[in-house]
Amino acid sequence: MEEVRPVDVTPSARRLTTSLRDIGYDFETALADIVDNSVSADATRIDVTITFDGPASRVTVADDGTGMTRAQLQEALRFGSRRPYEQGDLGRFGLGLKTASLSQCRRVTVVTNHALRRPRIVAHRLDLDHIEATDRWEIIGADPGPAVEAATEWLRSTTGTVVIWELLDRVLPDARPHDGWARRRIEALGRRASTYLGMVFHRFIEGTAGEWPLTITINGEKVRAWNPLAPDEPHRLALPRQVFELTVGRRTGRVLVEPVVLPPRDAFSSIEEFERLAGPGKWNRQQGFYFYRSDRMVQGGGWSGLRAVDEHVKLARAAVSFETDVDPLFRVNVAKRRVSLPPELRTMLERPVQELCRRADHRYRSAAPQRRPAGSGGGAPASPLEDIGLALKAAAMEVGEYAALLRVAERLRDRAPDAARQLGL
Repeated sequence: MEEVRPVDVTPSARRLTTSLRDIGYDFETALADIVDNSVSADATRIDVTITFDGPASRVTVADDGTGMTRAQLQEALRFGSRRPYEQGDLGRFGLGLKTASLSQCRRVTVVTNHALRRPRIVAHRLDLDHIEATDRWEIIGADPGPAVEAATEWLRSTTGTVVIWELLDRVLPDARPHDGWARRRIEALGRRASTYLGMVFHRFIEGTAGEWPLTITINGEKVRAWNPLAPDEPHRLALPRQVFELTVGRRTGRVLVEPVVLPPRDAFSSIEEFERLAGPGKWNRQQGFYFYRSDRMVQGGGWSGLRAVDEHVKLARAAVSFETDVDPLFRVNVAKRRVSLPPELRTMLERPVQELCRRADHRYRSAAPQRRPAGSGGGAPASPLEDIGLALKAAAMEVGEYAALLRVAERLRDRAPDAARQLGL
């Protein structure tokens, strides 16, 4: 057989960049991927500006993070960045900035400053028109323009990075980019993005993740955190947390599961808050798991095949938090909006989910909302006997006898149903 020497088969830049535009982003998820980079750069404030100006409409994301050197910026604009990702990094594939941006626009410009005392402002651009014309993997310098000039001026007094999307061919219609429909679409995208970012980054906004609370604004309006577990609701029912260990090669990662049953409508602090906590998909679609990778929500709602959506358990939600050590098991997609439930974790979650849904069903069917004395705490159950029942379950889980407790509870429901109901068993 003839010896075959290695042959360079570098893909066509023109064809591959065009294909990568359809990797699965929509406007909100693309914007969230840019915010990921700002969070990783230790930003405390991220300002998103969506400007409608017909064909010259643009989106700008500015942060006050650490910024980048010229070499770091050039690496950040490489498809499949070579930079190593540390544990806890929100990035993973080395594609986010590029694929997220170009999924919405034909030209992305990044302006950044890494030094505060002596600003060293650097600007580079990825331009699809240039790539299609040359068929080369090239970044180019950024031509002067209003957006670049404004970013440069702002960065003279702070470190940080500004990402600018222009030529928004996936956002605005080609035929009528000036009309009222185009303007209304831009405004609607801003509202949807605010809702989505408030959900995905709520732990950072609340200050429970990172070293300080994160402020995100869209066109000057602060993004409000949306926490699916409603920790401030006094009548929610928080079931015992559980920690599971998963093995990836020689490493072991921990997964934290926090199940809660939210109050029924009449037990919420207000009707407005009940409607807000329904979430973007409304109550039925928002029941189920909320997966967090390094405190950033990746997927919200649904039972990942463990059970079907059910009106009677719409108050049941569970946060599933994992670190980057177990990334391969959860198979997070490039757009960071979908995960797969690992088979071993699926087995571990069957009984806790069954218990969570049983409690949610009971709350839903209760004729009168359960009330608690003032000052009893946000996660406590609705009665002292139910408190005892929860303590029994927590102790049984800790000593590995939860299955035995379930058998006892089944017998108790047969012999003394009222006692079982009052204990929450």
